[in-house]
Amino acid sequence: MPPPWWSRDVHANRRQLLLSRNRILREIRSWFALRSFVEIDPAILQLSPGNETHLHAFATEAVATDGRRGDLHLHTSPELAMKKVLAAGEERIFSLGHVFRNRERGPLHHPEFTMLEWYRADAPYDLVMQDAGDLLRLAAEVAGRTEAEFRGRRCDLTARPERLSVADAFARHAGIDLLPTVPDGQGDPAALAAACAASGIRTAADDTWSDMFSRVLVERIEPRLGDGRPILLDRYPLPEAALAVPTEDDPRVAERFELYVCGVELANGFGELTDPDEQRRRFEAAMTEKERVYGERYPLDEDFLLALADMPPASGVALGLDRLVMLALGAEDVADVIWTPVADPVGP
Repeated sequence: MPPPWWSRDVHANRRQLLLSRNRILREIRSWFALRSFVEIDPAILQLSPGNETHLHAFATEAVATDGRRGDLHLHTSPELAMKKVLAAGEERIFSLGHVFRNRERGPLHHPEFTMLEWYRADAPYDLVMQDAGDLLRLAAEVAGRTEAEFRGRRCDLTARPERLSVADAFARHAGIDLLPTVPDGQGDPAALAAACAASGIRTAADDTWSDMFSRVLVERIEPRLGDGRPILLDRYPLPEAALAVPTEDDPRVAERFELYVCGVELANGFGELTDPDEQRRRFEAAMTEKERVYGERYPLDEDFLLALADMPPASGVALGLDRLVMLALGAEDVADVIWTPVADPVGP
């Protein structure tokens, strides 16, 4: 049994990493302040934790003074709350706060972690892509490192990220012509299954289009992203971009990107969807799929859908702060850069 994180020897070995984490957070806050962003402190307890198929929330119960009870959740992201702040009239906002995801623990996952999330109203999502690259270089500068190394991969943190579309990544790394499998913005499982079979990628008879998409991404593409230089994986197919607007030139793909370093996803950004009816449809479809796969669903945030009608066009990004710090400092596990890691009640 290894000694706990609070033992003096373990803490002494982690202390410089943790102090460097503090410095990175201070510089990030300064970076946003210099660009006239307002820091937001969104509530953690929400009626809806978010409505993504494969994200799992922690639930709790609120008890009124008269004994009535109702469900609350710890948010998986501050996104819904922050978009309400955009609807209220703020134009540049960011938050650095804790989020919670159940069923997640490992070198790259922790049930409670710190997320950096920011939004620019009336700004193209190319600009928040640039923000993400700038913040990556800022973290490297504070850490005094120019290169990240993780699981045998190296990445120049000072290099401008390469921008690569998902379709080009599928063609380059998996030999799959992806977009013909997304006619009219809807995934065609038979077409993608045939393309996977031709490329030697296993599928199952009951796989959905998204199941196959994720398998190809995880097995063939993600391990090669951010090897040498950072990658902005851009223009996700519409079925994989529930909170993003379609691109102007191709309705099959959306304004969504992810930033990768050493095969690790650091950030997820969007040109934000502001159509409440379309957002409701996408949320309900995601919850139907969640119920099919996991036997549960989360309520929709009706207040968010109401606010969405007043939200201006905007672009936003969610970035895993602990992963960023881990890579910038050369750590091997996100728990190494978290001051007080969460105990595992289940065990290995």
